[in-house]
Amino acid sequence: MARKTKSIHDKLTELASNYWWSWDPDDSSIFRAIDPVRWSELAHNPVLMLKEYPPEKLEIRARDEVMHSRINWAYRRWQEYMEAHDSWGSTHAGILGQRPVAYFSAEFGVHESLPIYSGGLGVLAGDHLKSASDLGIPLVGVGLFYGEGYFSQRLDSQGWQQEEYKRVETDRLPIQPALDPDGNPVVISVDTRSGTIFARVWRVNVGRIRLFLLDTNIEQNKDEDRHLTARLYGGDSRTRIRQEVMLGIGGARALHALKIQPAAIHMNEGHSAFAALEVIRTRMSEDGMSFDDALRETAAMGVFTTHTPVAAGHDRFDAALTTEHVGPLAEELGLSDDALLGLGRVDPQNREEPFCMTVLAFKLSRRANAVSSLHGVVSRRMWASLWPWRSEAEIPIGHITNGVHVPSWLAAQMRVLYDRVLPANWYMKTGQPEVWAGFESVTPGELWETHQSLKNRLINYARTRLVRQAERRGETPRRIESLANALDPRVLTIGFARRFAPYKRANLLLQDLELLQQIVNNADRPVQFVFAGKAHPADENGKRIVQEVFEAMRNEQLGGRIVLLEDYDINLGRHLVQGVDVWLNNPRRPLEASGTSGQKVVLNGGLNCSILDGWWAEAYDGENGFAIGTGHS
Repeated sequence: MARKTKSIHDKLTELASNYWWSWDPDDSSIFRAIDPVRWSELAHNPVLMLKEYPPEKLEIRARDEVMHSRINWAYRRWQEYMEAHDSWGSTHAGILGQRPVAYFSAEFGVHESLPIYSGGLGVLAGDHLKSASDLGIPLVGVGLFYGEGYFSQRLDSQGWQQEEYKRVETDRLPIQPALDPDGNPVVISVDTRSGTIFARVWRVNVGRIRLFLLDTNIEQNKDEDRHLTARLYGGDSRTRIRQEVMLGIGGARALHALKIQPAAIHMNEGHSAFAALEVIRTRMSEDGMSFDDALRETAAMGVFTTHTPVAAGHDRFDAALTTEHVGPLAEELGLSDDALLGLGRVDPQNREEPFCMTVLAFKLSRRANAVSSLHGVVSRRMWASLWPWRSEAEIPIGHITNGVHVPSWLAAQMRVLYDRVLPANWYMKTGQPEVWAGFESVTPGELWETHQSLKNRLINYARTRLVRQAERRGETPRRIESLANALDPRVLTIGFARRFAPYKRANLLLQDLELLQQIVNNADRPVQFVFAGKAHPADENGKRIVQEVFEAMRNEQLGGRIVLLEDYDINLGRHLVQGVDVWLNNPRRPLEASGTSGQKVVLNGGLNCSILDGWWAEAYDGENGFAIGTGHS
């Protein structure tokens, strides 16, 4: 029987169902070409795009020979990508081919249309999934589905941050129920001493990688528990520990229900450390192991990445809260409450010490890493008391400096330049110095012209957002007109975009306004700044910094050379790192564990001006950008 040829609509639907399209330039450009304006309005969401375009309308659009060929070409490339057997992982993954890595994270920044991330931790996790997909590394992601995501940021007429939450509708996303081997939707449960919490499991396809997300908004739960996974980093300590119980214990149970037996458990930050306890319970109940033997084997497959260089930034819970939520699991492990609490304490005998998720993660994994060389030094010093018999240099915390998924952040125009001068599939070999030799043939004029086109795109994008923001705040026509012409493509443009946590010092530039006026208004070499970033909803100091930058934007003496763009997300970040001339980073050293945004700027022909902290302390060579300070403070 002849196989039925798929329609254009069917092919586009398949492409839209997998986030591979988000980093494949040919694929994403197809959806943009259908309706560029609507594509932007729909936050680059192809599922929503296809809902608005019935099959008949798409078939008409595809009668254009070029469009028809592009769709078929993208679909064929996607099939080849998914079915390839010659990836790096197929040669080097070993046992992972049968038993994958389980990568647990409280947030995943895969794409702006799936708002279950807040900042660098989530964006890094999303880049991990996409890189693993490209490399063919057998890996599954485990996280939570936040029904209202992270907040949308709006600034009022005085520049104070307002948080807005919007329901994330699953039927508008490339997301589907996770099914067990019998084809049944997976629902898991976790017992606490105050009741049982249930969660359904969603599946998101990220290239070759499956991402499983737990969602407690189901009928089996009480109202309190239905709202448990509503918001990322929302609520108090009780909400936090319940979310982390679902992420770790619930996540491990979801994998078990899906018949996925990981060979390694990778905990991205301490939020998911309870997963290791659940794996221990499974080994005890199914393999008849003792607690000590199961702990030893689980720790051998445990990998822990710590991201936080400040002691106060690690999750800690009091004894009552911990035993309320993990007590039933401890009973199955044969542990008393005191023994359970001791696993999360540096000193197990100190009953005054709170239960720390990072301590638990260190104790239940035999491989631990910080996220830059300097952060490794800080982490070994911070956690030395866990290994009092070792010298600081012998503390078993190494470092792997964070990186980025190149295709996700490289502008299409720059990619054309790279493809012309670099070897085929160069983006799969970026760690090999010889791959970059061909870039020497690119002339300064070519690079500048490409960069300048991206800068113009950023400025046009910024103007559109600035006008929309001002109109919503009810600003005067005169002010709106000035914002419609804000920023000058001929002027050196410096970007600053990240969380507005106080240690990142977004307002450092504003401490000497007289000097800043001289810099931005220099007759021969003026400078302009583009800011973006959110403060945590509970961080009043961070909100004051947002308001301070907003006031600088309105300061007429600064000549309109400073702008602040609302609602920083992956899409805005993409425009910024692709279009600025220079990326500014001035945290308090050594509080920036790694940072990766500056790496994305380099990919797109920009330069860094940064404190020697995180990744930049390793990358700076005296000629490839600018260092602030000497790296001693």
